Amino acid sequence: MRRRIGLALMGLALMAAPARAQPVFPFPDARVEPTRWSYGDLIQRLERAIEANGMRLVARASATVGAADRGITIPGNTVIMVFRNDYALRMLDASVAAGIEAPIRYYVTENPDHTASLSWRPPSAVFAPFGNAALDALARELDPIFARIATDAIGR
Repeated sequence: MRRRIGLALMGLALMAAPARAQPVFPFPDARVEPTRWSYGDLIQRLERAIEANGMRLVARASATVGAADRGITIPGNTVIMVFRNDYALRMLDASVAAGIEAPIRYYVTENPDHTASLSWRPPSAVFAPFGNAALDALARELDPIFARIATDAIGR
């Protein structure tokens, strides 16, 4: 009887898991903001916010585009990588190893209701594991810039 109850509860948990509208990240400092915007609109808003806040869109990667090239349709998801060369040079001066974390990434995902969510980690969280005072200072300078980009993109 206990086994049946346990299996039933596990089955209910598995059925509920796909209903989540937001990605789940292994980082406690990750920010996930559902928005009222569609996937395409949120990407456009994010691109404008990046430029308006004096940063640069360095690169983008999208499994959605890659899947579409193969004739497969999946919900929208795009990683937008953001940084600026003067910050990159200061980061590398503080820690060459930290270069693996730049550019800082935003993740735009399409929700089941066709709205989109914006996810990211603040630069201070991204660079904290390096334990470098100069890098920490740079990250504290970048945190409000990246927060403003997100706020501008999601419309708050």
